[in-house]
Amino acid sequence: MATALITHADCLRHVTPDGHPERVARLEHVLHALEPLNLKKVTAPMAADDDILRIHPQSYLDGLRKRLPENRFAQIDADTWMSPGSLDAAFRAAGAAVKAVDMVLGGEVPNAFAAVRPPGHHAETDTAMGFCLFGNAALAAKHALEFHELDRVAVVDFDVHHGNGTQDLLWNEPRALVITSQQMPLWPGSGRPDETGAHGNVLNIPLAPESGSAEMRAAYQTQVFPRLRSFRPELLIISAGFDAHRDDPLAQLNWETEDFAWVTAELCKLAAELCEGRVVSTLEGGYDLNALSASARAHVEELIKAA
Repeated sequence: MATALITHADCLRHVTPDGHPERVARLEHVLHALEPLNLKKVTAPMAADDDILRIHPQSYLDGLRKRLPENRFAQIDADTWMSPGSLDAAFRAAGAAVKAVDMVLGGEVPNAFAAVRPPGHHAETDTAMGFCLFGNAALAAKHALEFHELDRVAVVDFDVHHGNGTQDLLWNEPRALVITSQQMPLWPGSGRPDETGAHGNVLNIPLAPESGSAEMRAAYQTQVFPRLRSFRPELLIISAGFDAHRDDPLAQLNWETEDFAWVTAELCKLAAELCEGRVVSTLEGGYDLNALSASARAHVEELIKAA
């Protein structure tokens, strides 16, 4: 069976001001890099309101709708903007996460990659931030737990910035293990090792600025992989941010493209061991276009190999 690539043109209609790092070209470059690969291409559906309400309150959804501009931009915070197409894009991104879970757990595909924007892992329960509107990875986890009635789901986030939104949305969920590695210090400032979740269900792994492959691989081998084995998830969700690459302009880690291939391959091996190879991945950050597209391709090539 082939790896699913789930995306939608609406995700290209989320427009940000000139010079903003989270721009339309990011997804264009990713899709161009993935075009030659043998993938099952799937159109992302719109998430339903009920899907969003698994993780965000009605008041939050109502507030975003009220702030959606009719033209140009609405500024949500210092970094987060909406244009007229932004909510449709966010609903497609969330819908892609839900569709990926449905396809993987339904046995249609062994794994799936949601190539979407806006990203999601900074969106907290009632706060849009860090370029993010809806918590896509957390929604995937909640959908698997509540709709598909799984007992244990794990989220692994290797974006260079801490997935504060995913942590917040799943903090009180004992059936979800959240593991994030991130540069520290770095925005948003969360992600300390003592942030462990209401049920000991969060593992934060700070990585020092200017550290690279050796430090990352050691951390994953000694902390991430053993924790996943002890938790034994029935589905593995990856928040796939590629801004830990040495060429990324927003951070100071020194990962190479090969490191994203390595961590993906190792996570897929663990998924094969623990949960029948079931993996759902969703695009998060990555702001150097060449590094982003090369790293995303390396990530998806490993998903294909594991399929």
